Amino acid sequence: MHALVDCNNFYANCERLFRPDLRDRPVIVLSNNDGCVVARSQEAKALGIGMAVPAYRIRDLIEREGVTVFSSNYALYADVSQRVMRVLEEAVPRVEQYSIDEAFLDLTGLADPVALARALRQRVHRWVGVPVSIGLAPSRTLAKLANAAAKRWPATGGVVDLRDPHRQRRLLRLMPVEEVWGVGRRLGRRLRVMGIDSALKLADSDPALMRKAFSVTLERTVRELRGQSCLELEEAPPPRQQVLCSRTFAERVSALAPLREAVSHFAARAAEKLREDGQLTRQVSVYLRTNPHHPREPQHHPLVTVPLPEPTADSRDVLHAALRALEAAWRPGHRYMKAGVLLGELVQPRSWQRDLFDHLPTRRRSDALMQTLDRINRAGRGRLFFASEGIRRPWQMRRDHLSPAYTTRWSDLPRVR
Repeated sequence: MHALVDCNNFYANCERLFRPDLRDRPVIVLSNNDGCVVARSQEAKALGIGMAVPAYRIRDLIEREGVTVFSSNYALYADVSQRVMRVLEEAVPRVEQYSIDEAFLDLTGLADPVALARALRQRVHRWVGVPVSIGLAPSRTLAKLANAAAKRWPATGGVVDLRDPHRQRRLLRLMPVEEVWGVGRRLGRRLRVMGIDSALKLADSDPALMRKAFSVTLERTVRELRGQSCLELEEAPPPRQQVLCSRTFAERVSALAPLREAVSHFAARAAEKLREDGQLTRQVSVYLRTNPHHPREPQHHPLVTVPLPEPTADSRDVLHAALRALEAAWRPGHRYMKAGVLLGELVQPRSWQRDLFDHLPTRRRSDALMQTLDRINRAGRGRLFFASEGIRRPWQMRRDHLSPAYTTRWSDLPRVR
C-alpha cells in the first residue's frame, strides 16, 4: 500500500506561515530574478493567474486585485520541507522524499491506513502549518492520481483512498491521459492519435503493445494503473551523477571581474553540496550563456572542462579549477546572462586508489578544514566565504520581494507586540 503526501500550493503557503494577514488573500511567488509565476494560492488561481506567466504581463492585475507578490525564498521552503518530512518519518517507518513538497509512504500492513492518513494530514497542519493532500493506492502511479483527486475535489477532505478497483476505474475515467504520472503533453499527443485520451483507456491498453510502440517505462505505467506495484520505495536516494550550481544574473555581465566572483561563488556552493553527499569530483566544468532571445547581440555559449589530478571535495581545489575554466571560456565583448559550475565524474571517497608513482602534494587537514567551514555556515553564526566570491556581488539575482528568513535567521524572528 502506497501513499503520496503532497503539500498544497507549497511555496505560497510557506509565505503565509508567518503572515496570517494573507489568509484568504491572493498570493503568488516568482522565479529567479522575479521573472515568472512559479507558485499560486487558490485565490490567485481563481483570478486566472497561470503558471510560468511573466510577472510584467500581469502587473495591472496584481495592482487591481491586491495580489501579494513574493520572490522565491529557498531557505524558508527547504526548512519547512524538512519539518514536514520529520513529521512523516515519526509516524511511518518507510518514507521516500520525492521532491521538496512530496513524499511517498509505505503503509503496507497497517490496519487502517485511511485513518492514519487523516491523522497525518491534521498533524502536519497543526505542527508545521502547511496543508497537505494524501492519496492512497496499491501502486505509486495510482497514488499520484488519488492525490490529484484529493486536491481537486474539496469534498474528499484532502484524502482519497483508491484501494477499491471500482473507485480506481471511476477516477481513471475522469482523468485525461496527460495527467498520468510520466505521460505529459508530448507523449499524451501520441497516445491520443491512437485513441487513448483518458487514464482508463491507457490502463486498458495492451502492456506489450505499449512497450513495443513506446518503452518499457510506459508498460510499467500501464501495469501500475491496473494496481500492480512496479516501482519500489527508495528510502535512500541514489548517489548524484553530477552537481550543478548556476544562476541567471540580475543584469547582463560583460567584464571578467564580476564573472570571477560569480563563478567562485557557484564553485564554493557546488563543493558544499558535494560534501553534503559525501562524494568527490574528478572534473570541474564552467559554462556561460548569452541571451538567445537577443539574436542581434553576439552569441557565445561555451563549456570548458578542467580535469582534476585526483578526486577532491575541497572547495579550494574546485574553485581554482573553476577559475581556470572561466579564463578559457570568457570572451570580451559579450553580455552574459547566466553562468554555472558543474562537477562531474563523482566517486565515493573509498572507491578510488591513488597512483603508486603519484607525487602530487596533498592538502594537510583538508577534511577537517572543510568540516569546520560547513559547520560554521550551517550553524548560522555567520557566513565564511572565499575572498574571490566578492562582497557587493552586483551580479546576484534580483529578489525585490524577498520575505525574511523566519526559521533560519535569529534576527528575522517575528516580534509579538
